[in-house]
Amino acid sequence: MAFTRATGKHRRPSRAPRAVRSGANIAGIATLAATGVVAGLAAPALAATDDGLTAEDTGLRQAVAIGGELADQVAAQAQTQQSAADEAAAKAAAQAQARKEAARQAAEAKRKAEAAAKKAEQEREAKERAAREAERKRLNTFVLPITGSYVSTGYQSSSGLWSSGSHTGVDFHAASGTSVHSVGSGTVVEAGWGGAYGNNVVIKMNDGTYTQYGHLSSIGVSVGQTVTPGQQIGLSGDTGNVTGPHLHFEARTSPDYGSDIDPVAYLRSHGVNI
Repeated sequence: MAFTRATGKHRRPSRAPRAVRSGANIAGIATLAATGVVAGLAAPALAATDDGLTAEDTGLRQAVAIGGELADQVAAQAQTQQSAADEAAAKAAAQAQARKEAARQAAEAKRKAEAAAKKAEQEREAKERAAREAERKRLNTFVLPITGSYVSTGYQSSSGLWSSGSHTGVDFHAASGTSVHSVGSGTVVEAGWGGAYGNNVVIKMNDGTYTQYGHLSSIGVSVGQTVTPGQQIGLSGDTGNVTGPHLHFEARTSPDYGSDIDPVAYLRSHGVNI
């Protein structure tokens, strides 16, 4: 008995729709391409089935192309980000260098300003010291009682004109009204009429000695007043016991009459050229 098969064609189980399979293949391959794993999948898109039919396009070429574009985009984006980072780093470094340079310049300017201020202070102090020294020297300097004059009658000259019989001072030649100066620094202890001395001034000098100026036509200082070398204290004249206008000058160890010392030697001991 012969066996016959039922009518109708025997078919293989149906496969998934082409569109679904292609989409899945593309998605998977694109994922591999994006991660760089594409070299092993570069097989032909067409393959023969076991029944001799040609398989449909799996979409591999398209997936590889899409994966390459994504890789290029990622690389370009990474390059852009790296360039931006490099630019930001360079800018930050430049700003840091600028701040460092500004700080250096400020420190240098401060140092120069401090040095200039210190130098100015030193110069000011030096000038003040020089001024004080000059003033000290000036105050310790002695001068002639009448500028440019000379001694017309010497110390201890004998004459009946003086009650003691000898000259207790020296006379400086001077016309009436000539300026009379203190020979040094001191304090006025007498200013007024002095009998035979006429109008006179007595000064206690800073070194403890005394000087007297007689026969003045006018007096320009008062008791208690301090005077300095060369300061005008009156005008020469012929008041008191005189034969003509001149300045009578004495140097004493005390304010009292009779304590006189050689006026010329006294002035020379204080540096006066006479």
